[in-house]
Amino acid sequence: MQAGQVMTAMVTPMKKDRSVDYEQAVRLAERLAENGSDAVVISGTTGESPTLTFDEKVRLFSEITNAVGGRIEVIAGTGSYNTEETLRLTAAAERAGVDGIMLVTPYYNKPSQEGLYQHFKTVAEKASLPIMLYNVPGRTSVNLLPETVARLAEIDNIVAIKEASGNLEQVSLVRSLTPDGFLIYSGDDVLTLPILAVGGCGVVSVASHLVGKQIKAMIDNFMQGEVKEAINTHLELLPLVRALFITTNPVPVKQALEILGFETGPVRQPLVEMSEEEKQTLRNVLSRYGLLE
Repeated sequence: MQAGQVMTAMVTPMKKDRSVDYEQAVRLAERLAENGSDAVVISGTTGESPTLTFDEKVRLFSEITNAVGGRIEVIAGTGSYNTEETLRLTAAAERAGVDGIMLVTPYYNKPSQEGLYQHFKTVAEKASLPIMLYNVPGRTSVNLLPETVARLAEIDNIVAIKEASGNLEQVSLVRSLTPDGFLIYSGDDVLTLPILAVGGCGVVSVASHLVGKQIKAMIDNFMQGEVKEAINTHLELLPLVRALFITTNPVPVKQALEILGFETGPVRQPLVEMSEEEKQTLRNVLSRYGLLE
């Protein structure tokens, strides 16, 4: 896993019958590769991982790796609340040829910090690829604490974290407790710039489906000391980013892509489509940014 700046948490295109549209998934990965993304994360939250089957995930890993591997990195979301299932999917992802693994904190069963440590350690010991941890307590009801991240960072192939706790103090502590080479990615588009300011290296982004080049430029500007320029871009993109989260992710970003003419299809239940009022709000924002032209 290279120190790319913009990783896109890629949506999973669906056909009208809600079966996975693998052809469109490949096209979307290729589109992202040409528009600012250094990597795509497949079968994460934005990819509707809770409703994808094991076989669907593995086929996505394989087809997208075959299409864009070597141009950008392909990171496979293989984490779950079941350590044995996580091991099985991780092994299948490695056979599919992906470049790295993303492991979300186990959800619903609410393991202790020691349980989290043992879960990730067990997977890391069996995996040969680099691993990015994913902390998103708002969805999992468990928070991977900085001290636990520091312990995990001592394991050779645990090299990064996607931090979506929304807590800058926590991100700062992670930075202070881990080696310089341990990579910290923002898991929230709205916090990309603040997380860069406390030692982050980039973002696992939803908005990069639409404005990947602008996000890349913002990060480049910050890293080169052009902080005012980075702040300006951050503030310019803020209304768009907020619009992409007016209802549950990934519903708005899939709708936005549809509005722009890229067929991503419906979401799978229990998610549902946006209301007409929400769709109009989204169209207005897309128009404001000139994306409908």
